[in-house]
Amino acid sequence: MEHEELKDKCIEWIREWFDRNGRGCCAVLGMSGGKDSTVAAALCAEALGKDRVVGVAMPAEGQSLNGADEICKYLGIRYICAPIGKITEAFDCVRENLPEGFSEQTEQNIPPRVRMTVLYAISQTLSGRVVNTCNLSEDWIGYATRWGDSAGDFSPLGGLVVQEIKGIGHALGIPSEWVEKTPDDGLPHSCSDEEKFGFTYSLLDRYIRTGVCEDSSVKEKIDSMHRRNLFKMSMPEFFKP
Repeated sequence: MEHEELKDKCIEWIREWFDRNGRGCCAVLGMSGGKDSTVAAALCAEALGKDRVVGVAMPAEGQSLNGADEICKYLGIRYICAPIGKITEAFDCVRENLPEGFSEQTEQNIPPRVRMTVLYAISQTLSGRVVNTCNLSEDWIGYATRWGDSAGDFSPLGGLVVQEIKGIGHALGIPSEWVEKTPDDGLPHSCSDEEKFGFTYSLLDRYIRTGVCEDSSVKEKIDSMHRRNLFKMSMPEFFKP
């Protein structure tokens, strides 16, 4: 499917979702300054109107806005900045009362979960619906925090790989510097997502869509990451008496 057509279908899907699940409500989403939140915000603005989209920047301590304020201004949507530094600092008392084993990964997952709590507080206040801005490529290998950035009320990008999202971004006329921005976590001394993975998004996207990956070691790594993180892609299972 051409990116222009994909864009139009996604916009129509958002409209239909709101007709069923939030007629007159606004879309509330976390703005990281990355391509996913930028494209998701632009799609929502096209589908609902700029006045019904709210972008929320939630920088942690030492984290920049990464251009989130400029993107919201460019898109013409409402912008809110809600720093989460003081909230995450409150977890110090939790750390102090936990047994040994509070890992770096545990530490890194706190801000995304705090952000989702803040988003839902803002969404409830504004009679909104929270946008999940994750994409299929990242979800496929578990690069999302359970009940953090993986949460939300609807997911316009959840079935799209990175290359498709970039194509939609260009079709929407979003400046290339934002669509093609190298993904990272925005923290000081951070490296790009692809450096962390050990493979590129284009390779991952091709494998997801076609099943083709010539590098057997990379294929096994992707498959292993996918298997370990499948539980993140579904709702909790429940006992059926």
